[in-house]
Amino acid sequence: MSITKIGLGLAALGRPEYINIRNGKTPDKTEEVFTENAFNMLNFAYKQGIRYFDTAPSYGKGEQFLTDWNSEHKYKDITLSTKWGYTYVANWELGFSGTHEVKEHSLNKLLEQWQISKKLLPNLKIYQVHSATFESKILENTAVLNQLFEIKKQTGLQIGITTSGTNQSEIIKEALNIKIDNIDLFDSFQVTYNILEQSTHSVLKHLLQLNKTVIIKEALANGRIFKNEKFNHYQKFYRVLEALATKYQVGVDAIALRFVIDNLAPTYLLSGASSKEQLLQNLKAYNFKFENEELALLKSIDQSNQAYWKERNNLNWN
Repeated sequence: MSITKIGLGLAALGRPEYINIRNGKTPDKTEEVFTENAFNMLNFAYKQGIRYFDTAPSYGKGEQFLTDWNSEHKYKDITLSTKWGYTYVANWELGFSGTHEVKEHSLNKLLEQWQISKKLLPNLKIYQVHSATFESKILENTAVLNQLFEIKKQTGLQIGITTSGTNQSEIIKEALNIKIDNIDLFDSFQVTYNILEQSTHSVLKHLLQLNKTVIIKEALANGRIFKNEKFNHYQKFYRVLEALATKYQVGVDAIALRFVIDNLAPTYLLSGASSKEQLLQNLKAYNFKFENEELALLKSIDQSNQAYWKERNNLNWN
């Protein structure tokens, strides 16, 4: 029904704590349980038809899980992506009081992490700057940009960026202007986009027109699409989602994912599922299509990106 392919992101599969709103029973967070669950999820996702998988060194053991799984199965029909620029430092310490991941967009960090990430080849197709920002000066670091171009020439990889925050659109536009030897450096853009944060819509449509790869993350707004007493200002939003979920006989997660498919039609849409049940519910987004007035109603829910990111920055790791 749609050209958009749902993929599996390993952010919640590779580490015991993640920025998300969770209700109900706390899962077992031992490394052994996470390892078993990650491999079960990767196998299950493949059986369900998923062929795109995304990870990063900062996703705890997520990149290692994907590397081991990829080496074991040697599938010829999968697309893998990973990132560089963040290091996971929480060391599986539950309730870690410091910063769980540390950003470093230096040439040394790129060279260090590339030595590990390239083990995902040849199924590795997209290599991304993790959370490009103006503050990190990554988009003006000539040495790093030239090294990324060298990797691109040697491997044929798409070089990409991921973005977060209020100025995603500005970062994307800046990245689009970067050329080396008159060739665009960046071919792929992984961006936060969902019903509550639609500020990048026009620039993402432009990217798609340029045949760039567009990957959407956090389509469930870190769990904020699910009814929660802590977010009373979303009561009308929750009622709209629940009414549509009832009509189409799916969960509100499928409603949120289908919105991205119908309103944007990106190349890939990441599921952050950490269980088989969640993934099956997510995949129900393929089972229906919104009517025009329903899509217009969901588009009208969009809030200011300043408010969205202020709220997201206050969410806890759990």
